[in-house]
Amino acid sequence: MDVVTAARPEAAARPIPDAAVVDAPATPPENRLIMPVQSFRSWQASERRRPTAPAQWTTPWLKRLFVFGGALLLTGYGAWEMYNVVSVSSTTSLQYALLVLFTVNFSWIALAFTSALLGFFGLLFGKGLTGRVESLQHRTVVVMPIYNESTARTFAALAAIRESVEATGLGAHFDYFIVSDTTNPDIWIAEERAFLALRRRLGPDARVYYRHRPKNHHRKAGNIADFVTRWGGHYEHMVVLDADSLMTGTCIVRLAAAMEADPDSGIIQSLPLIINRNTFFARLQQFAARVYGPVIATGLAMWSGRDGNYWGHNAIIRTKAFADHCGLPDLKGKPPFGGHVLSHDFVEAALMRRAGWSVYMLPELTGSYEESPPSLIDISVRDRRWCQGNLQHSRILGAKGFVWSTRQHFATGIMGYLASPFWLMQLVVGILIVLQVSYARPEYFTQEFTLFPIWPRFDPERALNLFALTMAILLAPKLFGLLLTLFNTKLRRAGGGAIRLVLSAIIEVLFSAFFAPIMMLIQSGSVFQILLGRDTGWNPQRRDDGSIPLRDIVRRHRTHTALGLITGISAFLIATSLFAWMSPTIVGLVLAIPLSWASGQLALGLWLKRHKLLLTPEEGDPPAIALRANALQAEFAQAGFDDGDGLAALHADPALREAHQAMLPAGQPRRRGDIEPDRAVAQAKLVDAETIQDATIWLKPKERMVVLHDRALIGLLASLPAERPAAS
Repeated sequence: MDVVTAARPEAAARPIPDAAVVDAPATPPENRLIMPVQSFRSWQASERRRPTAPAQWTTPWLKRLFVFGGALLLTGYGAWEMYNVVSVSSTTSLQYALLVLFTVNFSWIALAFTSALLGFFGLLFGKGLTGRVESLQHRTVVVMPIYNESTARTFAALAAIRESVEATGLGAHFDYFIVSDTTNPDIWIAEERAFLALRRRLGPDARVYYRHRPKNHHRKAGNIADFVTRWGGHYEHMVVLDADSLMTGTCIVRLAAAMEADPDSGIIQSLPLIINRNTFFARLQQFAARVYGPVIATGLAMWSGRDGNYWGHNAIIRTKAFADHCGLPDLKGKPPFGGHVLSHDFVEAALMRRAGWSVYMLPELTGSYEESPPSLIDISVRDRRWCQGNLQHSRILGAKGFVWSTRQHFATGIMGYLASPFWLMQLVVGILIVLQVSYARPEYFTQEFTLFPIWPRFDPERALNLFALTMAILLAPKLFGLLLTLFNTKLRRAGGGAIRLVLSAIIEVLFSAFFAPIMMLIQSGSVFQILLGRDTGWNPQRRDDGSIPLRDIVRRHRTHTALGLITGISAFLIATSLFAWMSPTIVGLVLAIPLSWASGQLALGLWLKRHKLLLTPEEGDPPAIALRANALQAEFAQAGFDDGDGLAALHADPALREAHQAMLPAGQPRRRGDIEPDRAVAQAKLVDAETIQDATIWLKPKERMVVLHDRALIGLLASLPAERPAAS
């Protein structure tokens, strides 16, 4: 039985007077750490610390030789076969271009194949972590950064995590810190109400803290840095979450124990599995991540060793080392390639490793979970931000002092997005070659003497064999994951049985093939936009299940559909063989609108779930912490914090108003004559308002934020009557 099912602390059931909640500070006293800004241009090898336990520090050279040497051999073979395919006669410039593009793309999937093959054998013969952690020596803080999120979801997750940690018997070693960068005034007040309610629920020993940052400078990286520099000195380690993270107490305690046992560890990353998803597209992702993901992650962990990577959440970090070495500089120039570092996690891992701390993953550690975007459009929005962040790493790739594996992680992330335009260019070159064969007149008279015209020709048998090899290498990691799931009796039964698992894998492969060309165009468009200098924003991620209005889907995918129709008609007119070869791409693009619509459909996902298709082991045998978090979310949602108007809630509840003002940072005195336009307008509207309803209607979001940050304006708000006085 999971530890979370044990009895919860009795303090959670005892009502605590509002005054006690108000009087308790929202944050502990500050214990500051200095976080110096690092340099990518200057660094000396003498700055790297020496390992405390060098006997534990081994580099997996044989595994790296297997992965990279095997990928190189496969790429060489594929390139040679492709050369033989196009060199039946004199080779044209377009055929050489096709050869180069094919080699680049083939090397990408070859490396993924050899890494997954290593992971397959690692999982086949490896063992998971077992045993109970009996004691800990140091304090750890669980940090949850949030940005305009549902409070019912995030605070329920944090409460479930805390309960689970408490049930291990080691809860006294952990504190919990919600660090908010929320910019929506109503959500900000909802967070404070949820925080106070959670504290009231947990009692005087809650050890749960909350901080709202007035400006979300440098976004999530700045949010974490602000916490570290102000309160990081209290804690030896910090477990960093995302707003959709969920981790069992056993997982968190084992991470803390692993870091205490390894004095050279700087970051230890867990492998989060996707849960709680029900739309069609999210269930496809959830199934793929659960069945295929461990194979890929295990292979990566095995060859990376102590030169691993960090994914920004569900990981434990040595706080002082992070403060000493992970202060991120701004890159010169404007976004998208300049400005603050967008994908900060890779860079923080690189800086930590440069300083002599190890970074590695424990993929065998269970109990780490996250969620995924619910639809194709939602994931493309997130993907645009990731694309810019990864391409920005091209300016950091050559930084001084980074180890070879770190540069490989950066290159892999960059190639993950450049692969789409490379595949697109390969398709375009292939079409041009077929056009040349079908319509261009053969060149009989050239500068060189020939008996035959120069006309592009191919070896069809070799081409077919090469296509089969490419597809086998591409699909092999999925087959490895499916086989391991089928071999494991517990996972097989929880996933619906062997037949349903195989059917689910077929569904996933089929629809992934349909979605692939759409994502190829989306990612290619993102790359081209970034190269043209267009910056992305940082919109909050949609996490709830639900569909998108059809007009928005049509607007987002009408270009993809048009390209699919034009490509299909052109290919058919050029050659039926070209049409057959491109049919998967054509079908995916032509059906982009209905596929995108179906991706967000909750009903379709639930229908598959009822028939035990795309079922993951965590759905067949749900983790106790997930059940508890879902129950708490329903309970917290009944309080209606997310549905309330922030100003009205503050006006109606003096205790909330007092707590809110206590949580505000000390303001700088305003200089006489220094007039802030938003504050002046907000004050004028509050003076003119006859009731709180007037204020809630008149004040715009920016003005609401000004009011909520200003104690004097909050006093004006509180003085407004709830209703208009009756006419005499």
